[in-house]
This record gives sequence, C-alpha cells and structure tokens, in this order.
Amino acid sequence: MKYMLLIYNNAESRKAIEENMGKVMAEVGQIMAELQASGEFVDGMALAGSSRTVQVRDGVPVVTDGPFLESKELMAGYVTVDVESLERATEIAARWPDAALCAMEIRPVVGEAG
Repeated sequence: MKYMLLIYNNAESRKAIEENMGKVMAEVGQIMAELQASGEFVDGMALAGSSRTVQVRDGVPVVTDGPFLESKELMAGYVTVDVESLERATEIAARWPDAALCAMEIRPVVGEAG
C-alpha cells in the first residue's frame, strides 16, 4: 500500500533544522538508505518555501503568492513509501526528524488504499 508522508515545518522547526543541519541530514540519510534497501521508498522531494495559489472564480484565474491557507505550518516536502500497513508508514513518519520538530501527516495514495 502506498502512503505519502507529508513533511511540515514552521519557523521554529526550520531554525532548529538549520542549527542542526548535519545531524538532521544524517538521520534523514539513514532512514532513506533503509527505505531504499527494503524497497519501501517510492519517491520524495523537499519543497521550496515560496509558492503560488491559483483559484478560478467565475472563469477568471485569481492568483496570489503564498499558500492557500494562512497557517503557521507549511508543507516542506514529502516522501512516498510502499509499505505493508498504515502502522509501518506511521513508524517511518515517527522516525523522521520533522516529526519531533513540527509534524508529519500520513495519507494513503488514492487507488492504493483499497
């Protein structure tokens, strides 16, 4: 079953990551190596901080800079895994450094969850 692990951070967690970049990247590198070795890794990327939102209202595109919702947390990246269960996806998300610093969200990939 495929799950997308959405990585969130906020100003505080970004600062902590920047201050501990070597440690954080080593932890992520270890998790990624394990997922690749087990065949559970599907895809993943970090996302840039800037974004643009497009909404069409009455046939007219309304374009704004920034995320759709005003929020303290922003999606910083994602990892897609192909694992046996939601519990395994939860184990992986709980090990991700961002889970301790801000949050990870787990979503089944449509068409994969049954």
